[in-house]
Amino acid sequence: MFELGSALRPWFRLESGIDFLNHGSFGAAPGDVLDAAERWRGLMEANPDHFFRDVLPSELRRAASELARFLGADAASLAFVDNATTALNAVLRSLEFGPGDEILLNSQSYGALRQITRHVCERTGAKLVEPRIALPLADRSQLLAALAPAFTSRTRLVVIDHISSPTGLVWPVAELAALARSHGAQVLIDGAHAPGQLELDLPALGADWYVGNCHKWLFAPRGCGFLWSHAQAQARIHPTMISHGYGSGFAAEFDWTGTRDVSAWLAIDAALRFLQELDAARVRHYCHQLVARTAQEIARAWREPLAGPVPLHASMMAVRLPRAWQEAAPATRETAAKLQSTLLRDHRIAVAIMAIDGALWARISAQVYNAPADYERLLALGLRGPR
Repeated sequence: MFELGSALRPWFRLESGIDFLNHGSFGAAPGDVLDAAERWRGLMEANPDHFFRDVLPSELRRAASELARFLGADAASLAFVDNATTALNAVLRSLEFGPGDEILLNSQSYGALRQITRHVCERTGAKLVEPRIALPLADRSQLLAALAPAFTSRTRLVVIDHISSPTGLVWPVAELAALARSHGAQVLIDGAHAPGQLELDLPALGADWYVGNCHKWLFAPRGCGFLWSHAQAQARIHPTMISHGYGSGFAAEFDWTGTRDVSAWLAIDAALRFLQELDAARVRHYCHQLVARTAQEIARAWREPLAGPVPLHASMMAVRLPRAWQEAAPATRETAAKLQSTLLRDHRIAVAIMAIDGALWARISAQVYNAPADYERLLALGLRGPR
């Protein structure tokens, strides 16, 4: 059994000298998986006609079957997409909304999702509803309490984070899906961060649709995501790029939206094999224990709160920055982006900085190549304050 931690860092092609604490944003694939994708590209380039006409259809469905098995799903209900945002677009822009219909998000929803929903609402007259999720969170009941009063007779769709992007909080999605169904609303789960962080059984969650990324926590190359649809909800959903498969069924429509590089999709079996060789349950335990330990140490040193209790997290946690950093500049998206760039450029620390409800937060990730020492410079820099 391979040792997890800094011993695995050479397996990835990350630049040396950087404390890489931001796996959650863009992921990192091990070299073996990137090599597998390159082999698929080689086959594609060697004989394009044979590859796209004779090889790809069956290989794509084989890859979908491998991923579906990992997710507890049926391959016919799963399609590859570039990323979770692509899948969110497909669902939201396929559904029919009218004036006064309500789409329920929340204040912690991912920014791209909010923009997609704004676009849909502007075109249809539907209303975007975003109840506020106050931080720090005391327990999971606050998530249910915040969303429950927001349902009305006009709620048509609720989009639920499985793991919140800004904070790393794990949401009680099955309970919220049941609540939505009791109000007659359809359910879309944004699981961008969940595959690999959590053990999943998609049909058991009670959603109509589930979207996820494979390039973040499943070790796939970038450009690999998926859309799962309940069988009864498939006919309503189409890719944003309509092509030859239109009208031929859910999987056929998404499998071919035009000529493209499909190597990231076909390399999913190599990514899953890498994860299983490390033992997926062992990886989840290691990452959770590492991020919980280091985030609590940072929070104690900074005398600042975590976004929520440790049990409500998987492999990402957010800590509020010390007061000196809060007072240095307004807690805006622009301030957060500038600080994040400064930390990487001047201090070689890659960490996500978030502006949430008038405060700046550091969201740290833990992956199999991380070790406790990776977080020490961030802790010290937070105490030192801006200069």
